[in-house]
Amino acid sequence: MGNALRFLYATCCKPTASESEPESLGPQGVSATNVGVSALAHDLFHFEITSQVPEKLSQHVVSSRKAQANWFNKLLEAWKASKPPPKTPEEAARLVIQTLKRHKKEDVEGLLSFYGLPLPHTLVQPSSGFPTSLPQGVKFELHTLPVDVRAVADGDTITLYVSSTDPRESASVPGELQVLAVQRAEARSVRNYAEADAIHKKIIDAGYRVLNFQNEEVLAKKYRIRLRLRSRHNLTDYFKTLLAMVNDFVMGLNSGIDAPENSMPYGKEAKEELAMLVQGKCLRILVYGEDRYGRSVGDVYCNGIFVQEIMLKKGCAWHYTAYDQRSELATWEKEARAKRCGLWALPNPEKPWEYRKDRREGR
Repeated sequence: MGNALRFLYATCCKPTASESEPESLGPQGVSATNVGVSALAHDLFHFEITSQVPEKLSQHVVSSRKAQANWFNKLLEAWKASKPPPKTPEEAARLVIQTLKRHKKEDVEGLLSFYGLPLPHTLVQPSSGFPTSLPQGVKFELHTLPVDVRAVADGDTITLYVSSTDPRESASVPGELQVLAVQRAEARSVRNYAEADAIHKKIIDAGYRVLNFQNEEVLAKKYRIRLRLRSRHNLTDYFKTLLAMVNDFVMGLNSGIDAPENSMPYGKEAKEELAMLVQGKCLRILVYGEDRYGRSVGDVYCNGIFVQEIMLKKGCAWHYTAYDQRSELATWEKEARAKRCGLWALPNPEKPWEYRKDRREGR
């Protein structure tokens, strides 16, 4: 009975937050990285067996427990029918909203809040897909391996890896690194892990890493991605401006936006949002060049979604108008401001670039 939900519970309810981030969102103790999906799956599984709804749910909704049981029956059927079942907070929230669309607003929002799921007014619909033709100035495109959530340092910072078997990468992999990768595999095969680790350190020091992908060991090149700033001048002026202004920016993946620093209000939430967007996903990155620190400068897409659009619409970043004049970015920020999403719910949010400047000047 309930095999589908048992599988979902087994796969969704494992804790995913790191030990350094024990915070939870919502009464169910939901970790910041799964934000209620696993808790809802658990309670649906429990309801299928016992016909009991969570005890504390009544503190968050206005309808009776009999009505709550009716909701859970509907959600249980909707969850089973969904293919694939919800995996992200947004997917779970949309399923709840659609399934309970004829019920009281207070009940729907109370149920979402109970599980730490996004409220209806905070859900965003992406409007920008991957461009049909490459924009002017793009030097090459990267296709990354799945992103490790630990590579997301803050709301606009990420480290990525590209397989050395990628057509663009394969011709440039140093021969000695390929030899080291083979030697590491041989050391591991005879369980000489100390030697394997020493060899891997040499590989890492050279800007590569051996990662497990689809049950295979893959030699991959490391890329650090920072935001691309589209200048109002020509491409040459753009790179001059980049080099002159680089100290005014943190490394990031998004073009034309700036997320709060981790130490700023809403900085941790911005980091978590970015992590949820890219965790475990393979990204496509349009690279325009490198800054003087060797960081790739580019636009990032995840499953066809323009990442900075989501970050702006959810109020997780500012539009950096001084260096990117694209009207769509201004529109997305304006929408988030109007809805008081994310950082715009704060009484007086501080601009990240002004925050960094004040810290540099000791203010």
